Amino acid sequence: MKKYLGLFVSLFVLFQQNVYAESYSVELKDNLSNKITPAIMKQNPIEIKTEDISKKTEKYEIPQIELNDKVLNYTLKPVSNISDITESIIYQESQIDINAIDPQKQGNVNSYYPGLRGPNQLVIYTPAYGLRTGTNEFGTEAIVENNMVVRLNGADSIIPKNGFVISGHGRAKTWIIKNIQVGSKVYLDSSDGSLKVFLTPDSLVYAAKEKIKEVSGLIEYYRQKDILYSDKKASEYLENSRELLRKAEKKPEKTQSFITEAMSALDDAIKNAIPYFNNELKGVWVRPVEKTPAQITKTIERMKDAGITDIFLETYFHGKTIYPSKYLKDNGVIWQREEFLGFDPLEIWISEAHKRNMKVHIWFESFYVGNDNPQTTPNHVLSVYPMWANKRLSNYDSETPVPSLSEHNGYFLDPANIQVQTYLLGILNEIITNYEIDGINLDYVRYPQTVDPAYPNYASTNWGYTKVARDEFKAMYGLDPIDIAYGTGDWQLWTIYRQRQISEFIKSVKKLTMNRNIKLTTVVFPDLKKASATKMQNWKAWSMNNLVDGFTPLILTGDKNTAVLLLKDIFNNTSPTTKIYPGIFVTFMGGPFEDLLIQIHKTREFRAKGAIIFDYAHLDDIYIEALKTRVYNQTYENREFELKTPENYTPQVTFNEKKKKRFWRRDNDNN
Repeated sequence: MKKYLGLFVSLFVLFQQNVYAESYSVELKDNLSNKITPAIMKQNPIEIKTEDISKKTEKYEIPQIELNDKVLNYTLKPVSNISDITESIIYQESQIDINAIDPQKQGNVNSYYPGLRGPNQLVIYTPAYGLRTGTNEFGTEAIVENNMVVRLNGADSIIPKNGFVISGHGRAKTWIIKNIQVGSKVYLDSSDGSLKVFLTPDSLVYAAKEKIKEVSGLIEYYRQKDILYSDKKASEYLENSRELLRKAEKKPEKTQSFITEAMSALDDAIKNAIPYFNNELKGVWVRPVEKTPAQITKTIERMKDAGITDIFLETYFHGKTIYPSKYLKDNGVIWQREEFLGFDPLEIWISEAHKRNMKVHIWFESFYVGNDNPQTTPNHVLSVYPMWANKRLSNYDSETPVPSLSEHNGYFLDPANIQVQTYLLGILNEIITNYEIDGINLDYVRYPQTVDPAYPNYASTNWGYTKVARDEFKAMYGLDPIDIAYGTGDWQLWTIYRQRQISEFIKSVKKLTMNRNIKLTTVVFPDLKKASATKMQNWKAWSMNNLVDGFTPLILTGDKNTAVLLLKDIFNNTSPTTKIYPGIFVTFMGGPFEDLLIQIHKTREFRAKGAIIFDYAHLDDIYIEALKTRVYNQTYENREFELKTPENYTPQVTFNEKKKKRFWRRDNDNN
C-alpha cells in the first residue's frame, strides 16, 4: 500500500509542477578566496576565421571545456592585431581576465550562488550552459550576438544561440558598467583567457539604430491600441534622432557628437511614448528610514510627484516592527525597531498617505527574522524561543538556530510549528486592529531556499527538519523525514507536507483580511517548478484555491525577454481572480531608466493590474523624471488613457488557446 501511495503522490506532484524555473535572490559577499581559474581544461589547434575585414585564415589555440561529460569547442576571435578588429577609429579599448566559461555544478565552491557565479567573478555563459544564466540581481550582464553587445541587463539573461552572455559581480560588475555598452565589439581571446572590448563608430551607430527601432515599436503599439493616443512629442524627438543618425553616418569623424545628440533625443522620445493608464496600481516597496513626521511627509510627497499610488511599507522585518508593539512586548521579544523607539512611524505614514489619496500596504517578512545572531542578541525571537528555528537536513540535530548561508546568513522560523503561525498571526491582527491599512503584502512566505534539485547535494540543503515537523510527519505517515531519500514517492509526500504548511498560514491570514476590505498579496518567485522544489512555495495552489487577492512576483531581471518568460509563467499558472502586480527590479540593479519604462509596458501587454518598483531607496531622480514625464503622469493626457482592445487584436505573446481565453477574460476596471 505504501508503494502505491508513493507512486500516486509522485504523479500528483508532476501534474502540478510543469514549468521551467531558475533560482534567485541571494546576497553575494566580497570574498576573494572564492575566485576560481578560467575553465580551460586543454587546448587543440583548429582552423577558424577572423573578422571579414582581414580576409584571411589563421591557426589559433582554442580551449575545449569539459561540461557534463561533453567537450565543447568555442570559436574565439584572434585579436593580436588591432587591424583585425576594425579599420576605423577606436574610442575605447579594454580587457579583463575571464574567471569561468559555463561553470559546472559538480565540486564548484560557488554552488550556492545563482548561476554558479561567485563573488567578484566575471563569467561567460554560452548556449551550452542552458536557456538562461540564472544569476541574481546583485550583478550585471551584457548579451552578445555575433561579437556585438546587443543588450545590457541586470540579471538572469536569456543566452542567445548565436552568442554568449558576459556576467559580473562585485569588481567584475563595476568593470562591465565602466567598459561595456550596447554596440561594443567583444572578443574572447584564447591566447590569454581574457575578454577584449572595443568601442568604435560602428558601435555607436548600432546602438542608435537599435534604440530607434525600440521607440518606433512602442509608438506604433499604442497607435494601434487607441485612436486617441497622441504621439506628437515622441515622434518629434524620434525624427530628430533619425536626422542626427543620418549625419553621423555621412561624417564618420563627427559620429560621436552626432550620436550623443541622437541618443539624448531618443531618451526624450521614449519618456513621451508610453502613456498614462488609469485604474492601474503604481506601487513602490520602501524600507522606512525617516524618523520624524516631517521626513515622512517629504518622502511621501516625492512619491506622489513620481505618480506612485500605492506604498508597500516594510512594517515587520528582521523579526521587529517599526511601530511600538504591545503584542511583541507581551511575548518577551524586541517590541520595536531600535531606530524608531519613542515614535510611531506607521501611524504617520498611513495618515499622510491617505491625505494624498495614496494607499498603504503592510510589507511583512513572514518567516524570515534577520541575520542577527540569536545567541548574542538578547530578546531576539529565536533567543527567547529557540525551538521555533527552522533546520536544514545537514544540521537537523543542531542545538542552536542555523542560518541560511545563501540568504544573507539569515535565520528562519519553522512554518510547521503552530506556535510560530499563531505568533505571526498575532502581529498581523494587532496591525489590522490598530491601523487603517489598505493591504498586506506577505514576503518570505516560504522555506529557506535550497540549491537546484539537479545538484548532488540538493537533499542535504533542504529545510524543515525540526522536531515539531518530524514528529507530526511520523504520526501522519509513519516515516521520519531524515530517513527519506530524494527522488522517491515518500520524498514527494514530504515536499507536499511542507508546502501545505505555507498554504495553511496564508489561509489563516486570508481569514483576518477577507471581511475588512484589506487586500492580501504575496511575494512569489515566477518559476513555479523551482519555487515549489527549492522554497516549498506552491503559489499556484494559493491562486487556484482563492487564498490570495493578488501576487507581486519578483521580476529579477532587466532584460525584457527574460521578463516576458517570467510573466508568461505567472499568468499561465494563476486563476483569473488573482490579480498580478509584477515587481520590477531595474532601479535596484541600477539599470537604465528606459528598461524601467519598457518593463512597465510589458506588464501592460499581459494586462497586469499594475506594477511595483523595488525599491524606493534606489528610486533615483533619473527614474522619477522618467516616470513623471508621461507613463505615471495623469495630467500629461487631455483625458485618462484607457486601453481599448479591438475585437481582432492578437496579443504579442503566445499562449495556448485554453490559457489565452482565460487570460483575456481578466477584468480591467479596478486594481
